[in-house]
Amino acid sequence: MTDAAKRRRMAEIVEILEGIYPEAVCALEHGGEPWRLMVMARLSAQCTDARVNEVCKVLFARFPTLDALADAPLDEIADIVRSCGLWQTKAKNIKDECIIVRDKFGGVVPDNMDDLLSLPGVGRKIANLLLGDVYGKPAIVADTHCIRICGRFGMYDTSLKDAHKVEKIMVKLIEPEKQSDFCHRIVQFGRDVCIARSPQCHVCPLAHLCEYNLKGQNKT
Repeated sequence: MTDAAKRRRMAEIVEILEGIYPEAVCALEHGGEPWRLMVMARLSAQCTDARVNEVCKVLFARFPTLDALADAPLDEIADIVRSCGLWQTKAKNIKDECIIVRDKFGGVVPDNMDDLLSLPGVGRKIANLLLGDVYGKPAIVADTHCIRICGRFGMYDTSLKDAHKVEKIMVKLIEPEKQSDFCHRIVQFGRDVCIARSPQCHVCPLAHLCEYNLKGQNKT
């Protein structure tokens, strides 16, 4: 498939997903606070969004502001986030990134990739989530759903698992103003239909646009 054909296919996929999920909502319930989204995104690594939401109800009740979390005792943060896994590293990252945002960036989450990547525990996935959701900038969040499903769509070989490479491919195939919302929709679609181990191709509204289905790879 040529790049032009891929762009046409993705435009149709984006349009269909917009119809299925008219509200492109981030699964992390951050209440519109950028620093909270930053914290929650760090906790979401190898953890479900549902658990992060529950844990952060406690975390943000105990430490309701960026300053409070920056000044919080590390052991208290760690105890609260323990159930999210990798809790010692995550707790330290959370405290340190809040300190840096407060002291270096005046309490404002940075609005550019370089500064975001300077924060402890922030990689390109989290940075793109923040750029898209907070600042409305073009951004592809190449999480596991995006990587798996866009590969199935035929945008690249399904063996490609490198998030940065997937990001670079997909930013060229989806219109800039559609990218951030697409990423939220593809997460929901991945949970509802295009499941990792058992994609529901027989009921998929995108089956006619999916190489995985068209080539019969869904047959067992």
